[in-house]
Amino acid sequence: MLDEAVAWLVANGRSGQWGSSPWSESQKRREHIAEMVGGGTTWIAEVDGRAAGAMTLSSDPHPYVPPVDEPELYISLLVSSRAYAGMGVGSGLLAHAQQEAERLGVGLLRVDCYAGGEGRLVDYYRRNGFTATTPLTVGDWPGQLLERRI
Repeated sequence: MLDEAVAWLVANGRSGQWGSSPWSESQKRREHIAEMVGGGTTWIAEVDGRAAGAMTLSSDPHPYVPPVDEPELYISLLVSSRAYAGMGVGSGLLAHAQQEAERLGVGLLRVDCYAGGEGRLVDYYRRNGFTATTPLTVGDWPGQLLERRI
């Protein structure tokens, strides 16, 4: 799914988010994904029995994210297959993240995302109930931290 996303972003002139090379071709990126998935709980969304999206939740944010003084759930990975674009897969996974936070009694759900590309991804999270908080810069990657109170 990550390779699909990169190919779609590049085809749409938006390589700033995740670069222009498939993630599966990079040892460093494969290790990064393994760390994210291994450091949390991952859910796979299915449509008609086929994997349509993936999300990993963790109690710890990425190292470049400012910590908070309260328990939180952090969305460290959210990706959906382009084959299911527009079907609400990502929104469904985000709704599940809220349900998990409620189940665990955690009052804060956070995520960071790419802030370039006219802020389209930031707007996506806003439409899904998140509020932009802190801008981030990781190297030359412009990011945005967002949160949702539960």
